[in-house]
Amino acid sequence: QVQLVESGGGLVQAGGSLRLSCAASGRTFSTLVMGWFRRAPGKEREFVAAISRSGVGVHYADSVKGRFTISRDNAKNTVYLQMNSLKPEDTAVYYCAAGSIYYSSSYSYTGAEFDDWGQGTQVTVSS
Repeated sequence: QVQLVESGGGLVQAGGSLRLSCAASGRTFSTLVMGWFRRAPGKEREFVAAISRSGVGVHYADSVKGRFTISRDNAKNTVYLQMNSLKPEDTAVYYCAAGSIYYSSSYSYTGAEFDDWGQGTQVTVSS
């Protein structure tokens, strides 16, 4: 089992930036496919981004493409989500997830592809 701890959430004005971090432990980090999801109040969980084991493959939801960047540092066992040009509709609890299979950019992630999840970090974007 992988333990995941997110950090970096907070309150930011529209147009601002935040960087989320997710520290992983319990398995060799470089063997894990990592992802970010979010859940807004009253809405279903939504895929945000995923990154392959090496970091070469990345995959974004259309709603964040061009604004968010996922990256990883395998030496630090950490995955990041840099969020720029934030909008009020980005307000949600953001969750880090770990899995074993990386799918191509044409695939629609549902969350079922990931085995372990963090507790989440709140991101609030004010207008």
